[in-house]
Amino acid sequence: MSGDHDEIRGTARGSAPVPLSVLDLATVGAGYTASDAIRTGVDIARTAERRGYHRYWVAEHHSMPGVASSSPAVLLAHIAAHTSSIRLGSGGVMLPNHAPLVIAEQFGTLEAMAPGRVDLGLGRAPGTDGATAAALRRTDRLHEGADEFPQQLVELTRFLDDEFPDGHPYGRIHAVPGPSQATAPGGVQSPHRPPIWLLGSSGFSAQLAGHLGLPFAFAHHFSAANTVPALELYRSSFRPSEVLDAPYALIGVSALAAEDGKEALRQARTGALSMLRLRTNRPGLIPTAEEAEAYPYTEMERDFADSWLANVIHGTPAEVRDGLDDLAKRTGADELMITGTVHDAAFRVRSYELIADAYGLPEA
Repeated sequence: MSGDHDEIRGTARGSAPVPLSVLDLATVGAGYTASDAIRTGVDIARTAERRGYHRYWVAEHHSMPGVASSSPAVLLAHIAAHTSSIRLGSGGVMLPNHAPLVIAEQFGTLEAMAPGRVDLGLGRAPGTDGATAAALRRTDRLHEGADEFPQQLVELTRFLDDEFPDGHPYGRIHAVPGPSQATAPGGVQSPHRPPIWLLGSSGFSAQLAGHLGLPFAFAHHFSAANTVPALELYRSSFRPSEVLDAPYALIGVSALAAEDGKEALRQARTGALSMLRLRTNRPGLIPTAEEAEAYPYTEMERDFADSWLANVIHGTPAEVRDGLDDLAKRTGADELMITGTVHDAAFRVRSYELIADAYGLPEA
């Protein structure tokens, strides 16, 4: 693939300085179910497609009652059936949790279902606590799994490309569906396979993505202090490849817009309380705004919540637009992927509409 392929480089629309995309965690609010969260995901994906967002990604998480995205490939297959043009992908699949062949088969299947619009974002963290990761991997050697990530990545790439060297033990194994089975619109066979992205919240994946000439996605929404150093490391490490001739960096950012800026903050606090509970080993459903307002924060808990909220761009549509523009300028990001953890499902959908309005993104 060349660096000019649209599967990697997005095109900014309206007055947005860079392409805008969506990261959905399929969050489950108190009083709602996982089925409700998945229906909301469809609403968000269709809204994003209609309003000109470039991608819709979901992220792998486990053992979290408030997050229903434990199986990205299954979710993406469902979303693919309800959309027609927006790019779909994982932000990301946690590769050490799975055999590379399984991921190659899952995303080869997705590519066959939605030719030319599937991304494969990969991370090396477990996406959960240590005990759950051990149950997923059937081993307690979690650090070893992370250390083996580069080797797993090579194996996955070879399965995706069906290109193991002669004499390799896996040389006669083929990930099916693979490139030769993908069919483009009109029945024409397509050589495409999902482009690989590396995800990270520190420097390891940034440097690896640079060395391999791959696109890089950084989790600014929960590791803001590391964003600029990681992107600088990615760019300084970058080597042109068949995939990209220049670096391409996407960052995930929490952003929530409402006609009333105070309401945006009120809703954002539900995500802050949810994250506080997760970080203190009390994971649960996303609390209501009323619960978040009434919660008896200790001083330490209040500091945590305030620190979390400081990295959420919230307010009126114009305020959110200004915050996103400033972030893009400060980081030099090539694309912004917007996420928002709140209790109210309708609020999340409406927030994406308002952000699109603020940038003048057209109605499809």
